[in-house]
Amino acid sequence: MRKEKESLSKATKKLSRRAIVGTLISTFIASTPLLFSLYESVPSGKVWNTFLFTYDSNFWEDAQYAMWVFTGKIVPLALILIWFFTNRHWWYHALLVPIIMYAYQIIQMYNVEKTNIDENQILVLLPVLVLVVPSIYLIRAKMFNQINNADKTLEEMEEEFMIKPKGLWSKVKQYF
Repeated sequence: MRKEKESLSKATKKLSRRAIVGTLISTFIASTPLLFSLYESVPSGKVWNTFLFTYDSNFWEDAQYAMWVFTGKIVPLALILIWFFTNRHWWYHALLVPIIMYAYQIIQMYNVEKTNIDENQILVLLPVLVLVVPSIYLIRAKMFNQINNADKTLEEMEEEFMIKPKGLWSKVKQYF
């Protein structure tokens, strides 16, 4: 009887934690239009002074425009990261390509010497593509090979290849 209560208590705590995390994630996703429009609160002009920092837009010549470009890259990056860490399908590694692309564009946005932020990004993405695309193809080929050799459906195969870490940290740790 006592073990059943402890088990029920653990299950309730786990459900409660999952509900809290799910609520936070869904609230963040629902608030992305608001987050994207935050650039409108940045004043037009070359320099943006706040009590925390001073931003000089240099190349962009307008702080509001620079923040518009930044939010246009950071919001999709955040959404793709959420998708990557919550996805349970075998193909989720393909999401690494747009993640690295957006991260590279954000880094290049603040590189003053560059005149075009989207220039030469394929050179950065190429090593990722060389690793991700063949690995996804090999997983797919292995799945279809097992389907042909066994009486399993595609859904059963996806379930078999699904990686189910216990939490966000364990999902991050599986890459390092």
